[in-house]
Amino acid sequence: MIRRLAVVGVGLLGGSVAKAARARGMAREIIGIGRDVSRMQAAVNDGAIDRATVDLADGLRDADFVLLAAPVRTIEELLERGWNALAADAIVTDVGSSKTAIVRTAEALARTTPRTFVGSHPMAGSEKAGYAVARVDLFQGALVVVTPTETSEPRAVKTVTAFWEQLGARVMQLDPATHDGAVAAVSHLPHLVACALVDAVARETPEALPVAARGFRDTTRIAAGDPQMWQEIFLANRAPLRASVAAFRRALDDLERLIEGGDPAAVEAALARIKAARDALR
Repeated sequence: MIRRLAVVGVGLLGGSVAKAARARGMAREIIGIGRDVSRMQAAVNDGAIDRATVDLADGLRDADFVLLAAPVRTIEELLERGWNALAADAIVTDVGSSKTAIVRTAEALARTTPRTFVGSHPMAGSEKAGYAVARVDLFQGALVVVTPTETSEPRAVKTVTAFWEQLGARVMQLDPATHDGAVAAVSHLPHLVACALVDAVARETPEALPVAARGFRDTTRIAAGDPQMWQEIFLANRAPLRASVAAFRRALDDLERLIEGGDPAAVEAALARIKAARDALR
């Protein structure tokens, strides 16, 4: 049982954590921390959080479990601003979708003031944002990647893992660098490609947009994500993302060459190979 859970950022992810933790009786008290008390009032009214505050130090005080649910660059800033306000026994985790810089920041702070941080990344969410779209079941069956390092306390890793499992998630562990390479390929690259596809059509053939049907809309849905959040992700994880973009260019070039070659059997074989890889996803 968590005595006091502090959720910094009561939007889609933070709000969903608060709702689920409340529904499962995981914390005696849940504090919401954000930039605008009025925007957190709905969470207070719902009973997802007990109290809302814009004072980071006040919200973190005496919390034994802290979740930083903010964009990746903001998480680094929150760690720096709030580190000394953390209780000595607090365990801190986050939801950032790139981990290397966040973990590096926490480790640097811990060398001066010992506190406990273990990174997390729930592979759940939506192109929509805000508490209004938070769901009590958002993490049910979802994958959460926990990213301990060689210096992480085993007890803290176990506690963070158990936290997500209690919310209904499946948990796997990756080191921060491996995590960042993996999500660059399967999360950040698809978002970048969706944005580029919308931009290409909007710039080159805007007259086609009125006839865009489900295929285009489904393929580009994630391009409707929050621009601030995604610019932070792209920049924070730019080196792994660059490698994934290069791999995508090679694959696209190969398909273009096959189509240009005009060999139906070769094109169909490539598409069948790609279909088999896609069908293998679970």
